[in-house]
Amino acid sequence: MALSSFFRSPVLVFTASVVLRAVFLIYGLWQDANSPMKYTDIDYYVFTDAARYISRGQPPYARDTYRYTPLLAWLIYPTVWSGKFWFSFGKILFAVGDVATGWMMFRILKEYKKMGDERALKFASIWLLNPMVATISTRGSSEGLLGVFVTALLWAVLAKNVPLAGFLLGFTVHFKIYPFIYAVSIVWFLDETQFQSTKSAASQSSRSLFGQIQAFITLPRLSLAFYSLFTFTVLNLAMYQMYGWPFLEHSYLYHLIRSDHRHNFSPYNTLLYLNSSPNQLGLESGSASFELERLAFLPQLLLSAVFIPLALAKKDLPNTMLAQTFAFVTFNKVCTSQYFLWYMMFLPYYLPQSTLLQSAPIGIAAIVAWIAGQAVWLQQGFQLEFNGHSTFLPRLWLSSILFFLVNAIILSIIIYDTKQKPTQSDIVQGKKKQ
Repeated sequence: MALSSFFRSPVLVFTASVVLRAVFLIYGLWQDANSPMKYTDIDYYVFTDAARYISRGQPPYARDTYRYTPLLAWLIYPTVWSGKFWFSFGKILFAVGDVATGWMMFRILKEYKKMGDERALKFASIWLLNPMVATISTRGSSEGLLGVFVTALLWAVLAKNVPLAGFLLGFTVHFKIYPFIYAVSIVWFLDETQFQSTKSAASQSSRSLFGQIQAFITLPRLSLAFYSLFTFTVLNLAMYQMYGWPFLEHSYLYHLIRSDHRHNFSPYNTLLYLNSSPNQLGLESGSASFELERLAFLPQLLLSAVFIPLALAKKDLPNTMLAQTFAFVTFNKVCTSQYFLWYMMFLPYYLPQSTLLQSAPIGIAAIVAWIAGQAVWLQQGFQLEFNGHSTFLPRLWLSSILFFLVNAIILSIIIYDTKQKPTQSDIVQGKKKQ
């Protein structure tokens, strides 16, 4: 009864989400001061060092391993001011981003999923009251800000505010490359049925092939392309004007050749490890086995940017974006815990009508397998990192394969559930027959 009244109050839920992050933030300060194992993510020191370089009139890329847009360093500029509070400014900003993302989720669930306050708050709490989400942002990961931009993009598309959606798409891709995969889904989703009357939309089925091709080039789609490309181009030209080639090299090109074999759940993990020191292992650099990592993008991009959006986007955009992101992370050659937040932000829209909730055995098995898969990998990673045991082959690699298979099965469930939904055209045809 008390829990039910809790979820009937947006004030209580959002207050709890703020308190949760404040507790983690304060605990993190204590752990950093008293434990050899630091709470603050190493990436946060990279961000703050980059901001410090900017404050001295130098490029953020003077800090080794800064591989992000300069905008991120500018956003946390106050961290260069003296005092522990200001050093934590970036963490606070990222945590605020988490809460803002949850608020937009709540809005989307109410306005477009037609949920009441209580039900919408329960599903939004998957993000708002999730300790994993709160921990990652308060450790200093910028994924909280990314969540704001991606969720705002989804809201703008569902609200049919195409110019805003185009701006947000261009900005988000500049901020973090991977959201470009959503462009295909959004373009495919912006069918005439989203903007025209029932009669006009239903007439699409009677068009010739040439007529359907002509109909594909619509004002909303052209508007989205213009605003997104304009925003992306202006931001990149401005950053290039300020920081030159290092901006392109570190913000974009680096990610095409990135090979990070530490803290990496990906099945490519072992290959990256072998490639990092081929001479010590008696292998030739440039052999076919090492060229395989260059092909890692092929299944990843075909699934996330082509097959999934074309198959699902007209059925349910939030579910499609979840499936795209899940595939992108699962098949990525670098996969860390922060990346899980990329798809967790879509779970509140998918879960209400999902097999994972409607079938308790399947749902429980999926979450247990997902957690267990990580636990097995982390145990092997701990042996490697802290005890110095060489677990790369075969144990760590087999752990990566196990976790990959678990994620592939969950992805298949998401795709199956979304595929069962009717398209907008099907809904229109149904109304026409009534």
